[in-house]
Amino acid sequence: MRRNSYLAEGIRPLVDFVYPPRCPLCGDAIASQSGLCASCWPQLTIPGEPSCDACKRPFGDKPAGDGSLCATCLKEPPRHAGIHAATLYTAASRRLVLTYKHGRRLSLARMMARLIAARLPSDLEQALLVPVPLHRWRLWKRGFNQAALLAKELSMITGQELCVDALQRTRATPSLGGLGKAERAKAMQGAIRVNRKRADVMRGRNVVLVDDVLTSGATSDACVSRLASAGATCVHIACFARVLDGDVRGLPKNETPEIAKIPGAA
Repeated sequence: MRRNSYLAEGIRPLVDFVYPPRCPLCGDAIASQSGLCASCWPQLTIPGEPSCDACKRPFGDKPAGDGSLCATCLKEPPRHAGIHAATLYTAASRRLVLTYKHGRRLSLARMMARLIAARLPSDLEQALLVPVPLHRWRLWKRGFNQAALLAKELSMITGQELCVDALQRTRATPSLGGLGKAERAKAMQGAIRVNRKRADVMRGRNVVLVDDVLTSGATSDACVSRLASAGATCVHIACFARVLDGDVRGLPKNETPEIAKIPGAA
């Protein structure tokens, strides 16, 4: 690992010369391949306190005491042990995710993972990092699993163990945008399974499920269910951007991004 790090540092000047670092949000010149410019950093919205004791949903300006739960968790207690999001889903975080995932700016994974790591509980030790899986056809088409790359960077930052193939997606699923809760659950039914070769690794462990964006929660719910059935002690969810109640802060629902307008996109 250290040798690879030295190699990366050694060729960085050459990479920066051929591909000058640019802010993935505005395109301005920056010092590093994995950061934002000073003007764009404030555009990211970091979840604050107070928050729901179960899912960490921020309450905003509403007063809340210790142990307070949001309406969603009061109605249906979650099976997970908490959602730890680096940012809330806004125009800035959305653009950053699209640049990373569709613009293929994979160097952003390190920065995004650092922001996620800062949100993880300090007492979460010896956890097992598990990325949300992609179906093999989606993986073949995209060439990489964005959640797996984030989990790999998280492992390097935190020193926690990574099991990249703990979960498998057995079939391709349709877009869940615009579907109701019951329809989402039906679409995900049977789509996630535990890799039998890795089942023993998860038994009795605290697991951190890693993804880039948490939207409706249908996919993460299916993953949490499978991890629990495999014997995981508890499952935390870690993501870069979290959508609150379908709120994309002024963006049209189910908007299809224009990849050509993303800095660095092919």
